Amino acid sequence: MRLVTTAAAASLVLTQLPHALAADPTAAEVGDTAGTAVIGEVYGGGGNSGAALTRDFVELGNPGTGALDLVGHSVQYLPGSPSASSRWQVTPLNGTLEPGARHLVAQAAGTGGTVELPTPDTTGSINMSATTGTVALVAGTAELTCRTAADCAADERIVDLVGYGTAVVREGSGPAAGASNTASVARDADLTDTDDNAADLAAGAPTPVNSAGEGPATGGGDDGEEPPTEPGDVRIRDIQGDTRISPLVGTTVSAVPGVVTAVRATGARGFWVQDPEPDTDPRTSEGVFVHTGSTVPTVSPGDSVLVGGQVVEYRPASATQTLTEITSPTVAVLSSGNPLPAPVVLDADSVPDLYAPEAAGGSVEELKLDPGAYALDLYESLEGMLVEVSDTRIVGRTTEYDELWVTVKPEENPSVRGGTVYGSYEEPNTGRLKVMSLDPAAPLPEADVGDELTGTTTGPLDYARYGGYTLMAAELGGHVDNGLEREVTRPQQERELAIATYNVENLSPLDDDAKFARLAEGVVVNLAGPDILTLEEIQDNTGPTDDGVTASDETLRLFIEAIEAAGGPVYEWRSIDPEDKRDGGQPGGNIRNVLLFNPERVEFVDRPGGDATTAVEAVAADGGVELSVSPGRIEPNDSAWASSRKPLIGEFRFEGQTFFVVANHFNSKGGDEPLHGRNQPPNRTSESQRHRQATLVNGFVRDLLAVDPDANVVVAGDFNDFEFSETWSILTSGGALNNLMLTLPPEERYTYVFDGNSQTLDGILTSPAIRGFDYEPVRVNAEFADQASDHDPQIVRVDSTRSGGGDDGKGPGKGDGKGKAKEVVREVIRGIIDFLGNLLGRLTGR
Repeated sequence: MRLVTTAAAASLVLTQLPHALAADPTAAEVGDTAGTAVIGEVYGGGGNSGAALTRDFVELGNPGTGALDLVGHSVQYLPGSPSASSRWQVTPLNGTLEPGARHLVAQAAGTGGTVELPTPDTTGSINMSATTGTVALVAGTAELTCRTAADCAADERIVDLVGYGTAVVREGSGPAAGASNTASVARDADLTDTDDNAADLAAGAPTPVNSAGEGPATGGGDDGEEPPTEPGDVRIRDIQGDTRISPLVGTTVSAVPGVVTAVRATGARGFWVQDPEPDTDPRTSEGVFVHTGSTVPTVSPGDSVLVGGQVVEYRPASATQTLTEITSPTVAVLSSGNPLPAPVVLDADSVPDLYAPEAAGGSVEELKLDPGAYALDLYESLEGMLVEVSDTRIVGRTTEYDELWVTVKPEENPSVRGGTVYGSYEEPNTGRLKVMSLDPAAPLPEADVGDELTGTTTGPLDYARYGGYTLMAAELGGHVDNGLEREVTRPQQERELAIATYNVENLSPLDDDAKFARLAEGVVVNLAGPDILTLEEIQDNTGPTDDGVTASDETLRLFIEAIEAAGGPVYEWRSIDPEDKRDGGQPGGNIRNVLLFNPERVEFVDRPGGDATTAVEAVAADGGVELSVSPGRIEPNDSAWASSRKPLIGEFRFEGQTFFVVANHFNSKGGDEPLHGRNQPPNRTSESQRHRQATLVNGFVRDLLAVDPDANVVVAGDFNDFEFSETWSILTSGGALNNLMLTLPPEERYTYVFDGNSQTLDGILTSPAIRGFDYEPVRVNAEFADQASDHDPQIVRVDSTRSGGGDDGKGPGKGDGKGKAKEVVREVIRGIIDFLGNLLGRLTGR
């Protein structure tokens, strides 16, 4: 028998890194400098309800090669949303921070909790918020005066700064997420610092460590006591309970028996342990994750162990469910080489067809689990246990975060290309399951949608912020590449106007030539060189650098040149630069909508006066309608477009007819709760803004049609909502527009793949006057591990002989003035054909 004691470490990495990009990757080299310090971990939930620890704390770390004298330095705290009267609170520091060491700053104590911090190196009295705030490490003890991120960035006294929750003052793209009464935010074990809080710090169970390397006292360990040899009174099923929250959360347990089933040596380090003698209650899981902080576990699968430590519920983000864990553990190994419990088979028979119980928009966490009725309840009842899937189809590509999605229900809403279609809020697709690999030597294959994982894939069932329940594969099945091919659409005919839309995912001059070339190939080859192309997510000339630049002419020059180099048309473009930092998206990027067009095929009607704040209007002219400014923006000053892209409309001439094309990129779904979250049904808070945006676009289209009912209008772009959603119903209300996505069979209605669901975010809509068209999404990105963008483009080819308006001789290459007469003749012929068709139907009884 051997005794293994793990002290909780300074910082934690999530199973999956936050989906954000570092602002400055080169800043990670801070570890090469001598005598430096960063804020390694921040926790403000001490003594709060549900917390195990009694005090708040800030932990500093030295990633450098030399010691740092902390005398004359301070840790300071500012509320997450400071007012003009908010003041920084100051805790002066003392002592020396050795290279590779930690320095623990204890802050205010609450009335709850049962676990004391290890002996702090500095003691303060700041009462920090559990969910949002800013902590600064300052070279000096004078109170800071800055209240904004920009002002604090300019204060040279600030050595490091961490904003968490919704903090206004933070570094980089955003604050660190996930802090709560039971979760801190912390850097990885290497104290990586790229000056981007959202990317550098992850939420997890608090792991305070002082300069002596001591973690919080747990009532066990190498304190001279004999290691336990017999199981205690608590079993894993008692810890898990029959709801989603442990009945023992916040308590200390000891000598909990089980067999180690799998070990995670990187990221959120720890191991899974499972009771080989289960009870008969299907609601209580027999497995649990034991979190060892930054310490690599020394146990192995097959070890019979007795585990002690603190029971916590780790919540990766505010809207997610929790993962039950034992933290700061002591582990006694009784024997090795024991057989592992048989995995639970997940398949079409064992996974229920209903996704989750409803709690009237509230939390399901207090409800008793019903694993026979709901998929989420089944997965929760298996949390931490070994599960197995066999011969599964891949429905979500391998991502850059080392994850893919499979379905254990191959007949559940299959897409035309092997995915799983998300077709309604009532059918979230219960057979989807995320898979990650536990073995760095056996990473996931580079797989596309429609490929297969053959044989068996086995491992413990985990829970993560992104994607929810995850099979952590200790044994990975084989990969079968089913050869998914990128689609290529047909070229438009002479009298067809081809209009496409493409979200090019934060394109800027900072992207490499390969991305420009890949996107250009998509335009030239896969979209066959459309006449008009609406682009979303074109960034300014300096990309995410927040320097006040808003122009995007360099971005567009590079893209147009790449298209020409790929053999495509020499496009021209029209756009309106946004006001700095007013259109949302990646901070500093100033994304906007753009209209590209081929001047050899279409003519753009320029009318000056359009700018970032001028609203375009529909104006009666020559028996029809025209735009007051072209290009123009639809109601850019309306609050519906706050921190969101404004629609860009342009007026075009083709074959003697006028076409109005609106490029759109509606408000992001980023604020919505996940399908797998604790609230069921999930709150979709972001959609109210999209509803207002859809109302404005629909209203402007109605303005055009009120002046000219035969106006040709095409509304295209990334609407960030599903084709069955209320957003799309508002867009089409009053018969103003037709949703072309609904003309496709259900198995083809998608442009994006997220969490294993093939779903619609992008679309094209047309006014009633456009009666002849050929529409299709073109699958080039969303289903593939290797992609130029995360969205698929779409294209509609409009038959100009079957659209509204007339030929007045003003189109490019026209001038004989005979277009209207020709259209009249065509309408007469179509009427005769329709009449004869109806007559023939009656005569034949059909």
